[in-house]
Order: sequence, then structure tokens, then C-alpha cells
Amino acid sequence: MAIKKIDHVALVVRNLDDVLKLYRDVFGLSAGHAFTIKEQRVKAALLRLGDAELELIAPTDAESGVAKFLERSGEGLHHVCYESDDIQGDLLALEGKGCQLIDKEPRPGLAGMIGFIHPRSTHGALTELCEKPLPH
Repeated sequence: MAIKKIDHVALVVRNLDDVLKLYRDVFGLSAGHAFTIKEQRVKAALLRLGDAELELIAPTDAESGVAKFLERSGEGLHHVCYESDDIQGDLLALEGKGCQLIDKEPRPGLAGMIGFIHPRSTHGALTELCEKPLPH
């Protein structure tokens, strides 16, 4: 297992534009572009904070996992993401150590290739691993 650092912390929100405005106007952060991730049925934006980012996610489909999370838990912390040098190997290692994976194979996401670990294996915190694409 080779976790490098915290890559980002994600907040689930109802209205992405309102929250981007808050972070821009109140906290003085540069608001990144919003992206629609069709496969995950969310609209998301990344805000740079030093070496890490704050990811804001809002559901685009009332039946998506994020929408169900929002209805069950309300707005707030959604997940913590750790950067990995070898996401495939790390997911295999975690599974071998008894962790319940949501993603057994890495998949494309906003932070690069990603994979989620179920909160049951991490004392209640939805955890994501990401592997950044190599620079061109």
C-alpha cells in the first residue's frame, strides 16, 4: 500500500453554483470549472487548497448514489480521497487485507483513475483512492 497524501476532501451539496459562489465570495478561493460526470450522475468542481483540493459534488439524477446519500445524510462530508502510485495494486492489497471494496477495478473519475472503499471497512468514512494521470 503506497498512499502518498490526501488528494481531496469531497462535500456533497444540493446546488453546486450556490456553494461555488460561497467559496469564491466568502472564503476567497478560485472557483474551478464545474464538470458533469455522466457515469456517476453528478456535477462536480474542484477548488485548489495548497497541496490538496476541495471537491464539491451535486447529483444530476435523483436516483444516483450521491442523491441517495444527500437525502439520507444531508449536505456535508462525502468522502476523503488519498493519492496512490498504484491504484490497481492498492485495491488488490486492501481487498487481500479484508477491506470491502465498492470498486474492485479502477475507473475514470475527476481525480484520475479512482476506486472506492466501503465505509464499513474504514470506520464509517467513505474512502477513495486515486491515481493521477502522468503529465504529458
